[in-house]
Amino acid sequence: MCLGPLALTGCTRSEDPPSLPPAGVYGHGGAGESSQAEPVSADGTAGALTRPLRETGWFCAQVRANADGRAVWCRIGHRDEVGMVHPQVAQFLLDRDDRLAWAWFPSTRVNHEDDQVAAAAAPALTAIWPGAGDRVRQEIDHFDPETRTTRRSDDIPRTGWRDAHADYRYDRHNGLVVTARDTSVRRWPFGSEHYATTMSSAVDDLLAGGYDCFYPPQQSCNRPRSNGYFQVALRGDQIVSARFGIGSLIESGRQRHLLSEEFPHGLTFLAEAVRRPVTERIERSRRSGTGFAGIVAGTVVIIDASRGAVEGDDLVAYFDVQIGVPLAAT
Repeated sequence: MCLGPLALTGCTRSEDPPSLPPAGVYGHGGAGESSQAEPVSADGTAGALTRPLRETGWFCAQVRANADGRAVWCRIGHRDEVGMVHPQVAQFLLDRDDRLAWAWFPSTRVNHEDDQVAAAAAPALTAIWPGAGDRVRQEIDHFDPETRTTRRSDDIPRTGWRDAHADYRYDRHNGLVVTARDTSVRRWPFGSEHYATTMSSAVDDLLAGGYDCFYPPQQSCNRPRSNGYFQVALRGDQIVSARFGIGSLIESGRQRHLLSEEFPHGLTFLAEAVRRPVTERIERSRRSGTGFAGIVAGTVVIIDASRGAVEGDDLVAYFDVQIGVPLAAT
């Protein structure tokens, strides 16, 4: 029987936690895949869901779509007391009739702060499902990992509840997963060819730039000479998103740490159509020491800047760059 806090949410002890991603959603061939990112429309469900986030400084975009649905991704960077950026994201999947089918508000991984998950999820869900946000805040605020249900196969405390709109599952490892009850998307969009190439075609150029890469299977490469890194999310061999770190040294108004030192043939992991405009956007940030979050040539580009010494026109800075967005629920 259910005792104590479990009675508030129903007996969830026998239920499996939702898998990430849900089984089979990417096990299909192309279904009219599009990886052209675009701003979220002000109208419709996506606009309503993301408006509370955008009004508080989040960047949101529709990042891919296909014949069955479209994926929306939102992101904000939280700076800590020493200036490091800790990203927080939110993911939404809408069906072809513009209904929310699935959402994920991952934990931030910084002390696993419950309030950041609730602060993002509650206003977004309330915008389309009245009352849903209040329940989210209530459940997360009162979450006690010492008394909530756990599965015998692991030791992660979690809780779950449902309302007229969706099933909800929350834990401090995965955050909040929301599965709508009246709609679903059978084939989730997975496209990225618009902006990215394959890892096998890019690895030789990474090696030429001083990265230690052993692909396959390695998807994370290091560059010891500059404390740099290069990481990818893949679907097969196809790059879905890429992240790398690179420094900048401006002296007398000139860039002394050239991009070509680390990428001697350019950003060849990017498709030719987007390579030049994305590179130019990165170089502008490296010259100015400023960050960026937006869409460049139909491609999501995120640049987090950590500035060091600044004197006149001189500066030292380090940049964490993300190009493209991983598949939803991965």
